[in-house]
Amino acid sequence: MRLPFPRRIAPPAQRAAAVALVSCLAGGAIGPATLPARAQSSEPSAFAKPAPSLFGMADLDSQKFLVVAAPIGSSSRSQLNIYEQVNGRRPCFAVATGRPAVVNPLLSTFDFSGICGRYIDANGYSVRVGDTDLATVYRLSVVNQDSDTLLMALPTRPGAGPEMVVGRTLGSGTGFLKLELEPGWRLARRTFRGRSLGHVYLYRDSWPAVSETPTAAPLPQPAPSSHSTPPASSGPAAKAPVPAPGSVGLGSEAPPAAGRSTPSAPSSPPPAVR
Repeated sequence: MRLPFPRRIAPPAQRAAAVALVSCLAGGAIGPATLPARAQSSEPSAFAKPAPSLFGMADLDSQKFLVVAAPIGSSSRSQLNIYEQVNGRRPCFAVATGRPAVVNPLLSTFDFSGICGRYIDANGYSVRVGDTDLATVYRLSVVNQDSDTLLMALPTRPGAGPEMVVGRTLGSGTGFLKLELEPGWRLARRTFRGRSLGHVYLYRDSWPAVSETPTAAPLPQPAPSSHSTPPASSGPAAKAPVPAPGSVGLGSEAPPAAGRSTPSAPSSPPPAVR
């Protein structure tokens, strides 16, 4: 026995939407041509802007902090360390005079819990410009040069912004060296809903001017090719002697046939610039 089931009738608005969808599918109205331009394009945006920052910032006592270029093991590479003197129970570091100024990290010789603060990686420090937290699109890196050591803020995403010099040691040296911040840069504390966090910003109020950003090294000039054609003489061209018939033998070059030019040797391509 077949029992009757009540038929559910969709509201008029849903029926109208369903009819419109079926008619569009039947007429081919829905397709790539009708998709929004954003859905069709897979190209990245010209300027990768980070999401609005959830964090705020607060000033701190810069006299209690020290920015250091710390060596990585026994290699010639260095990384950024930031030391904080939380209280005066014991000194956390000692700085010698000179350029560069050598740092003695005293906190590494005792249990500095509650006495010193140490920020040694991206969990402890990041870059901020104005109201924008750049932790996700910038990294801080210490770059050793012949006559100086630079603290650089380097973009990790195309279009995030320029490379920026944050600090320098003002001279070459080895070991732990003090980094002097460039004009416009200072340390600040990261906050969340008014509460201070254990994270430090390398901060400036606005983006640096073009003249403050580092310039690229000049590109190397390609080496002269050994197959280059010698420059033409300014005087009248001398005519090559025409060999007598039958005088061309082995080891000599025969003159080109009439109406056909001899191809010259291709010049070597310039070295690729990396």
